[in-house]
Amino acid sequence: MYPFVGPGDLHEPGGGPSGKAITSRAVLAAWLSRQGHDELAEPFTFTVNAAGDLLLAPRRSEHVRCAGGREVLAAGEITFGREGLAWRAVAVTNHSTGYCPARASWPAVAAALDRAGIAHPDGYDPVVVFRRCPACKAINIVRDEHFACAICDSPLPQEWNISPAPS
Repeated sequence: MYPFVGPGDLHEPGGGPSGKAITSRAVLAAWLSRQGHDELAEPFTFTVNAAGDLLLAPRRSEHVRCAGGREVLAAGEITFGREGLAWRAVAVTNHSTGYCPARASWPAVAAALDRAGIAHPDGYDPVVVFRRCPACKAINIVRDEHFACAICDSPLPQEWNISPAPS
């Protein structure tokens, strides 16, 4: 499970998730039919909750709000496209700076899509690599295999190390 590690002003514990639980192809089709043309051209925000349900929200939604402030099995962005009469996930990424999920979160996404009967790719593309700087505690996105903090230039660990920042 991934806890929310983003800015505190975005975290609103309690209450229900704003994301729509996608439990079938029919639920997905109905939800997408209510989205505008511009929204359909963009990736959507998603989380996978503790029960393994895929929750969707418009792209500019915060992942933590999509998840109702709760821990998640996965989070990122997902793009849908038509395959005949059905929708399929054509691209999925783990890009969520609020949860910073590791590549290892992919099986939860695949399982949620499989349960709903939604075709999908074989993994995240691209995979976003998150690391917390041991020196200054900043969360970094590693680009081009450059494992150095963007804030203080300290070396970043090779292994995923995101957890809530120490108080």
